[in-house]
Amino acid sequence: MGMWIAILIALFVLGSMMALKPNGVDQRLDKLRLTARSLQLNPKLVACPDWVQGKDNEYGRGMMGQYCLKLDNIKLPHTRYRVLDGQWRPDSSLVDIGVDDTKLNIPSVVRSLNSPISEPAKKPDFSLDKAPLALPATIEPFVKGLTTKANTIIIYWEDIAYVRPVTNPSYQPNAIEPDLLALKSQLEKWARQMQYQPQKPTILFD
Repeated sequence: MGMWIAILIALFVLGSMMALKPNGVDQRLDKLRLTARSLQLNPKLVACPDWVQGKDNEYGRGMMGQYCLKLDNIKLPHTRYRVLDGQWRPDSSLVDIGVDDTKLNIPSVVRSLNSPISEPAKKPDFSLDKAPLALPATIEPFVKGLTTKANTIIIYWEDIAYVRPVTNPSYQPNAIEPDLLALKSQLEKWARQMQYQPQKPTILFD
């Protein structure tokens, strides 16, 4: 009787240990994010922003991988881009109320929504409009959005899809670093394309 009790206790302990062990997908995801961190891509799991298509292609639904690259000696506009047909398209709903750029004519209704009134809206940034993503085939299908501000460029993508056998059957552990290096290189390239060029402010009212 005592032997059976000992066996049952051993099985219970073993089962508990197995339950605590990360599954294969979690281990792959940890490796992906650790590699991204070593490349200064600063990965985070965040709630899907309301302007990005998330779970089931619904805006703002689910969680999303956020990879952020900070760049020295660079000034970027506050802008957002979505993916459409493998290209970047600007999010025209974003209103940046900075004062150091060429300004739009601002309807009174817009001025009333953006305070203080003395800060007019900037023209949308079209530097990347219709630019192809040109990312590795294992990353590109999962990219959803891009945003920039100050010296930071951020990409939103479903990084868990990169490590799932169902969505990425060609996954190879030794491809993680080359793929992320290609992503980092593109982020730097896009940042250079969007690099802020200061102009004299012009405030126009209707």
